[in-house]
Amino acid sequence: MKKPNRTTPKMLQRASELRKEQTPAEAKLWAYLRARRTGGINFRRQHAIGPYITDFCALRLKFVIEVDGSHHLDQQEYDSERTSILEAQGFTILRFSNGEVMNKIEGVLAVILEKARINIIE
Repeated sequence: MKKPNRTTPKMLQRASELRKEQTPAEAKLWAYLRARRTGGINFRRQHAIGPYITDFCALRLKFVIEVDGSHHLDQQEYDSERTSILEAQGFTILRFSNGEVMNKIEGVLAVILEKARINIIE
């Protein structure tokens, strides 16, 4: 699988813009992640990796969390390709819907902690 190109200044600018335009679900999850309520793991939000911008990324663990809104229903092929490329680089990707984050945050955090523990051990 082809390795993504380096992140361009344009992508870094777009990531910065997305940090200012986060969705309510992203804002809610970020409140927990930035407070390190996930076992002290350091997450970055809207982090660029090559030509992609991830919602949340723990670089040291190569761990990505995506919060998907309804627009992701129309781009499933793109999301699948993106996931495959990031996984080929050693990243683990977790996806949650906006509804899961907004209505079941405790469950979302439990899944993140469980998966992060697996990544730490691997």
